[in-house]
Amino acid sequence: MVRGLRFLGNRRSEVVAFPEEDPGPNEVLIKVRSSGLCGSDLHRYRADPARQTPLTTRPGHEPCGEVVELGRGVTRTRSGDRVMQHHYLGCGECKYCLTGWTQLCPVTEKKRYYGGTNHGGHGQFMVAHESTCIRMPEEISFEAGAYLACGASTAFQALKKLAVSGRDVLAVFGQGPVGLAATLLGTAMGARVVAVDISEERLKLAKQAGAWKTINNTDGSAVAQVRDLTHGDGADACLEAAGLPATRVATVEATRIFGRACLVGEGGTVTFEPTPHIIHRQLTLYGSWTFSTYGMAEAAQFVADRGLKLETLITGRVDIDQLPAAYTEFDRQQTGKMVVNFP
Repeated sequence: MVRGLRFLGNRRSEVVAFPEEDPGPNEVLIKVRSSGLCGSDLHRYRADPARQTPLTTRPGHEPCGEVVELGRGVTRTRSGDRVMQHHYLGCGECKYCLTGWTQLCPVTEKKRYYGGTNHGGHGQFMVAHESTCIRMPEEISFEAGAYLACGASTAFQALKKLAVSGRDVLAVFGQGPVGLAATLLGTAMGARVVAVDISEERLKLAKQAGAWKTINNTDGSAVAQVRDLTHGDGADACLEAAGLPATRVATVEATRIFGRACLVGEGGTVTFEPTPHIIHRQLTLYGSWTFSTYGMAEAAQFVADRGLKLETLITGRVDIDQLPAAYTEFDRQQTGKMVVNFP
């Protein structure tokens, strides 16, 4: 049996025993070593069980571990490989799958989501298609690999779209796990990062991650403060990682004329006034959703080459038995990154 987590809805979860799985054709068995908690998991964690299909799969779409068994036909992966797992699988034949963007696959009936439709990383072992397994640089720890399996690579992809460099002041709205990674990575790319949040706990972490300035936006003054820090112009680039209407509008308003803004935080709605917010300010507005398999590998190599310590942003490390309590704490949305580790 495999011990793992099950969401029960209404902010409840439990550790149970799941049947063991054997890898099928082109699949591998991964011994999970670290698995991250992600803000998007909270939608399922908080859901009303009466309004959704019963969940029978293990959550956890940020797995990292070691390959311990190969299924028939596996050619790209070897037993003993240290891997991060890209949590999407598509048809394998369309232009998106062939370029590593499997989450964009249009063949709905063939799409799989590890941690949703398929078992994820919140258990001792998981089965995954070998195409979703990305070898880790030796310099990367399993905890850092789990962070890169979603949150940190999502931040890296958005920063690439923004073309962040040493010429920029970069404002990051929201200092949850994605925003904190954006602060760390943006600083490593040379930008002066202004970290914005309403949690002093998270702003302290942002300072540790290299933020040039931090802004507590409890009073809604972030836009004015960003402008004060930039001679009245606004930030060269802004990244929104909270997914809230107010922070989305503030992200656009805090960006200078001819600047770039990127929306990463998901869910909810927002209303922009196109003419004053975007058109008359010559703004370039991006949306960025996760990353490709190649993007994950690139993010990991960037972290390894620069000796960046994503582990410094991890504020909670638990074992499987402590995981239900960890989700209760994570649900407060005051922590840095949290992971469940397996020996």
